[in-house]
Amino acid sequence: MKAFFEVLEQLYRKVLLGATLENDSHDYIFYLNPAFSDQDCSTTTSSDCSNILDVQGKHQPSSVNLATPSVAPVCLQRHFQMNSTREIMLLQLTVIKVMMTRILSVETELHAKEKYRDIIKILLKSSDVDSKLTCMFQNSDKLLSHMAAKCLALLLYFQLKEKITLSNSWISFCQKNLSEYSESDKVVHCLWMLTFVIKEIFKDTCSQKTEILKQFLTPFDTIFEVFYNSLFSQHFENHQDTSKLINSLICFLELLELLIASRIHLKLHFTCQRMLFLKPSCVFDVITWPIQAFVKRKFIIFIKKCLLCKVGEDLCRGSVPTFMAPDHPLDVDLLALADAVLQAVDLGFLRTLSVYGKPSCFGGDEVQPGCECVPGPDHVILRAASLLIIRSLEIKFQNGASASEMKVDLQRFMSELLTFLKPHLQPSLRSHNLCEWLSRVFIEQDDDMLEAAKTAMGIYLKLTRECEATESLTQEKEMWNHHTHENGYNPHCIFLFFLKNIGFDSTVLLDFLISSETCFLEYFVRYLKLLQKDWDNFFTICKYFDITESKDNVNICCCISSLVQDRSSNQTEPSPLAVLGNHRDAHAWVSRASEASSEPLNHAVMSEEAQATLQANSLSPQRTSQSLVDYETSDDSEEESTDQRLANSRLTSLHQEAMKKIQDTIGTSRDKKELSLESQSRSLVPKESNTPFSVDCDIGPNNIASKVGISYRTVKCFEELQGAIYRLQKKNLFPYNPTALLKLLKHIETIYNRSMTPL
Repeated sequence: MKAFFEVLEQLYRKVLLGATLENDSHDYIFYLNPAFSDQDCSTTTSSDCSNILDVQGKHQPSSVNLATPSVAPVCLQRHFQMNSTREIMLLQLTVIKVMMTRILSVETELHAKEKYRDIIKILLKSSDVDSKLTCMFQNSDKLLSHMAAKCLALLLYFQLKEKITLSNSWISFCQKNLSEYSESDKVVHCLWMLTFVIKEIFKDTCSQKTEILKQFLTPFDTIFEVFYNSLFSQHFENHQDTSKLINSLICFLELLELLIASRIHLKLHFTCQRMLFLKPSCVFDVITWPIQAFVKRKFIIFIKKCLLCKVGEDLCRGSVPTFMAPDHPLDVDLLALADAVLQAVDLGFLRTLSVYGKPSCFGGDEVQPGCECVPGPDHVILRAASLLIIRSLEIKFQNGASASEMKVDLQRFMSELLTFLKPHLQPSLRSHNLCEWLSRVFIEQDDDMLEAAKTAMGIYLKLTRECEATESLTQEKEMWNHHTHENGYNPHCIFLFFLKNIGFDSTVLLDFLISSETCFLEYFVRYLKLLQKDWDNFFTICKYFDITESKDNVNICCCISSLVQDRSSNQTEPSPLAVLGNHRDAHAWVSRASEASSEPLNHAVMSEEAQATLQANSLSPQRTSQSLVDYETSDDSEEESTDQRLANSRLTSLHQEAMKKIQDTIGTSRDKKELSLESQSRSLVPKESNTPFSVDCDIGPNNIASKVGISYRTVKCFEELQGAIYRLQKKNLFPYNPTALLKLLKHIETIYNRSMTPL
């Protein structure tokens, strides 16, 4: 018995190191074959197999020299035998597992790998090992059961790769236990092994993984659908032991995610891959069960990943392509899922979500005595619910809908979403900047935030195209602009809030561009293209951001709303965000809103530009742009600092020229009308302003950033980003060709300079 264990231990050490085995392959089968009886395997324990060593000792191969075990009292021999039986079975399973790992590893020496492969093939043919392992993972010993299940899963994957027919006994076992839901542990074992094998197929680098997975899923295509219906038709409150149902739900959810991922990434088409899309209401019903919050969270995140086509990305080796080939059947299924989400929201889905609860931390959700638990919402739920709704709207709009239908749906569902979010956002979301909701909800999760921003822009672009085709009147366009702010999806506002959150730091943008973990590159390019076409609207919005920054109680969106209403009531004042002509018209609106004289306002407008120029030129930059690369010589450093000084002066040179012309035009005196205009404008401009119509006002003596307009800070950030990309590209350190991106950034800078050039 002891000698048998020692031989196994030596074999384990050799395989662990990847060493080549010298003896004949059949000799090792004797030590690796578990002597486990198929009889009464559901109740067998390790102590019932105490005769294993006796049988194996009598038939040991002649080529292996084993020592005779020492004599001991009968009771001690029996106790030692029972414990040794379990230890030997565990060691046998461990050796098989390590040997399988070595076969699948690219680091194993070829000759040793071929020897291991030969041993496993003989083991599968001669000993019916898969049937024995199927019995062993039903063992009451949890460790033995786990090791048996893991070995069997690896052996199944090995058979698939080597094109060996799968064991009928194992397939029948799974089909029988998944034919309907039961509280037996066998269900969880089957689901776990199926999931494990599919994961291994996903992680494989071979080119035949699609064919391998097809071979594996074929026997289970129908049975998965049967189990789906059976599991989700359960009544949670009728189960006395809900833990088994929860385990089954979690295991099946992981399997379901892999099935959908295989459809997206491996282009397989089985009925079992469409179960969620054909019957999505089953999954939404689980969220309404009186079940633990973490289960609901898993299901919501799962649906979110399906809508974003992000399922299985963590299993795909290498980068996942950003743009996938069109897949019309998948688009149809995504539309069905999106419709189900919106229907659930209509039926009060958001009101059933458990937003408050114990905090989920790495250390668990129990708060230690003496520690305070700060109550707060579950931001994972808030983010997932938000993405569910806006992504579902985007999918629905992409599949054909009129502009009027889209506006009605957007207003209804965004109103529902904002109503759901407002109580959970602290400080509360103010009515004048509803577009801020996105940056507030997603501030802690970069990838979701950028997905949400990209989705909101997709909705905006789709609606813009429809509205441009149907709406030609100025009043209709003004109402359309108001609609984008009222429902919190204006892309300019969303992008400006994003820049404010990162402090207009170009290095953060550079990190996002280099990283492949988010969709920032796709989002940023789409936004820059929009910005080129919609600069006047962007500049107008920037000015009202400046007003809001200078005084928090200035209500942008309320001003927009009231002015649109005034316009509809035959008032003459236009909506500020509807002024889409030259940016000077936006400045002129400020004076009109203050009911100033009808005299031309060029002097006042120029004064505002002069104030922004003076402030920009009289202050040093808030921070110095830092290079992300090491310099090869000190000359490189000097070259960069020279380039940076030139860059810093480029945006302000035009301001200085304009300043000189403005001073020559205005002179040193002001007439009474200018003074009257100044006093009347104070209702919109903060009192701290020392110059009429200056929206770039000081908030505090040390707040340098507030003294420069947000449009200037945005373009300045773009220019710094452009320089950083260029330096990295010059040293061949940028991960892709940024030429097109640099052209876009340069064009934005040109547009800004042109707009700031005085007449």
